Amino acid sequence: MTDELKKTPLYDYNVSQDLKLIDFGGWALPVKYTNIQEEHHAVREKVGMFDVSHMGEIFITGEKATEWINGLITNDLTKMSVNQCQYTALTYEDGGMIDDLIFFKFAEDKYYVTPNASNKDKVLKWLQDHNDGSVEIDDQSDDTGLIALQGPDAEAVLSKVTDTDLSEIKFYRFKPAVQVGEVETILVSRTGYTGEDGFEIYVPGEKLEDVWKLLLEAGEAFGLQECGLGARDTLRLEAGLPLYGHEFNEEVDPLTGGIGFFVKLNKEQAFIGQEALKEINGEEKSERVSRGFDVTGKGIVREGAKVLLDGEEIGEVTSGTKSPTLDKAIGMAIVDRKKAPIGTEVEFEVRRRTIPGIITKKDWLKR
Repeated sequence: MTDELKKTPLYDYNVSQDLKLIDFGGWALPVKYTNIQEEHHAVREKVGMFDVSHMGEIFITGEKATEWINGLITNDLTKMSVNQCQYTALTYEDGGMIDDLIFFKFAEDKYYVTPNASNKDKVLKWLQDHNDGSVEIDDQSDDTGLIALQGPDAEAVLSKVTDTDLSEIKFYRFKPAVQVGEVETILVSRTGYTGEDGFEIYVPGEKLEDVWKLLLEAGEAFGLQECGLGARDTLRLEAGLPLYGHEFNEEVDPLTGGIGFFVKLNKEQAFIGQEALKEINGEEKSERVSRGFDVTGKGIVREGAKVLLDGEEIGEVTSGTKSPTLDKAIGMAIVDRKKAPIGTEVEFEVRRRTIPGIITKKDWLKR
């Protein structure tokens, strides 16, 4: 099966480790290296490392790059400084999500953007279709590897293999061309998808396995664990982080999907989808909203389960798991805004039975 799937630069290494690889958005990736719970706890308590080379990497350059990009995204690029990262979204005219992504500002005329793997081609086409000649778009996804080093000891591990003062890289900032061992990276950013401190390391694809092994050796004294898709999902869910294809999609706008903070409805430069999102955010607001939930009964509630209030369906679960950190089942759901405020006791329909729960904020790690 994997012969038909796209392969990251770490594919041969993963095969040599006799790992089970699955189809994740068209990519052959491991669910786990050892044990999902062990990998999860390593990131929360020590340090873990993920191959996320399936993500897209696109350079956008041009004298009018800032203005051109700002007319497409929901956040405000003019508020960024050089070497800063910004989380944002691309939306259709009706407000539906094309993708959520991160922009990296190298200069006023040079940006780097990382879309989700399954959306890379869609994002690239959207950018190309809206390019009026203002910018040059260079898709470097096939030539780029990406490692996420995450956890309380991430800085200590990475410091062992670079002379760069990593304390200078603040949250959602980056440095270009950091030397890691013998490899000059494209950039190293203080970003991640786990709710922990950590770094994302963009390297030339042919050098990824070298950097992976170097970090593995450097992290041995810190209990570093190689991590797969399973831990990545439980970690992001505990951190209240949405995932495209779950909390939002082409039919679900970013306000409903829970990232309204990154939608600047009143920024000076209009963006595609702005008017539709203003209407959704109007006096009545969207009828639906993304909320967290705790399961108070026995069982795990998965994506697709109905959310019930007094027997009436008021929403649907978008993500659900048993939290290794909290040792209880949690999740996210899109529910009726008026009928399911925080603290509402609800039930979930799972295999013809119901399981009780309560609507919450997505603040599990703070709790």
